[in-house]
Amino acid sequence: MKQRNQESSLSDLAKAIYTINRHAKTAPEPGHLYFIKKESIKRLLQERRAVKIGLHFSDHPKFSNQHSTLLVKVDQYYFHIPPSKEDFKELEHLGTLDHNYRNPQTKMPLSQAKRIIYQYINWQPNKSAKRTKQKEYASAYFTPSSLGKMEWPPKKTFR
Repeated sequence: MKQRNQESSLSDLAKAIYTINRHAKTAPEPGHLYFIKKESIKRLLQERRAVKIGLHFSDHPKFSNQHSTLLVKVDQYYFHIPPSKEDFKELEHLGTLDHNYRNPQTKMPLSQAKRIIYQYINWQPNKSAKRTKQKEYASAYFTPSSLGKMEWPPKKTFR
């Protein structure tokens, strides 16, 4: 019974990571989503619930330099995360990505996926940072009004 429960939990985690990864690819500020994806995969690897498959060349070179990413299998899904130095020594390099392979399609709301991952990695959102960030935002199209700052009609001063 415990084994079946753990498998369904692993399936939910894999679907949540897939959903977060899919949203991160189109998000204007994807840093946090990629962070929680990487943290959850690292924890799954430590618990031996995920498997390192090998290294792939990235499709998105950094500063015109080719680099590799670590391919990890979680349940029936495959993900890429940054590799460690040990990964280069221990794992086979698989070359370029196989674009014909796709992960199974999954429909899960981002809010539910975040909730699952936050619970798994014991992460608490910093609510004060969220408020501060909202106050910092200003539209590039906003021009403050000068109404009320000028005297009308203008007074001429003669000396």
